[in-house]
Amino acid sequence: MLGELAARFFLGGAIVSAFAVLGTIFKPKTFAGLFGAAPSVGIATLGLAFYQKGAGYAGIEARAMVCGTFGMLGYCATCIALAKRHRMPVWLAAALAWLTWLAIALGALALWRAVAP
Repeated sequence: MLGELAARFFLGGAIVSAFAVLGTIFKPKTFAGLFGAAPSVGIATLGLAFYQKGAGYAGIEARAMVCGTFGMLGYCATCIALAKRHRMPVWLAAALAWLTWLAIALGALALWRAVAP
């Protein structure tokens, strides 16, 4: 358990640093924050899942990440719509938008399970 946490810490830190360098190289500079977040955590998680439990388990993890990505797109669109169009405080829009994320992510996962062999 402690070894896995240490591996996640060091692997995640190395990947975050690599993405931060990419974000510094490319324009606009806001890419540094984008590249430093989810991709590095996802790559570290998938790498450890593959190493510890094999390709089948890593595939399941990747599928869940894709479904979560669809949910996050819905979250962002909902948050923007609520905050801009309805003049809602951003903190409240963000809190309510999590319901959209949950519905889309779970719906995508259920759809994937129903369609996938």
